[in-house]
Amino acid sequence: MKKRNRTTQYSERVFWEKISIYAKSAGVNVIETALKLYYALQDEDTPKWAKTVIYSALIYFISPVDTLPDLLPGGYVDDLGVLLSAVATISTHIKEEHSDKAGVKIEQWFKR
Repeated sequence: MKKRNRTTQYSERVFWEKISIYAKSAGVNVIETALKLYYALQDEDTPKWAKTVIYSALIYFISPVDTLPDLLPGGYVDDLGVLLSAVATISTHIKEEHSDKAGVKIEQWFKR
């Protein structure tokens, strides 16, 4: 059986589609956390092992198959848990600029 590379399961297009469609229902915490990871993934200073953690979390986030289906009330709790676990694991590689970029997007989308 051929082993699949996690990066081949991740799609930037699907990531942005999911966020644009479900941002309001997922909520600020989920989206901001996903965006921090996304921007850390784009940074060439982020080590490969950390990018693997990020890919895993973002794949779970964009996957239509979840522990808790996203359309149920509270359905993003599992996604938030996975995203926060990834952030905790790679926290030393999330730069202020990643958080700032995520914050700008959150301001645009949620008009806080």
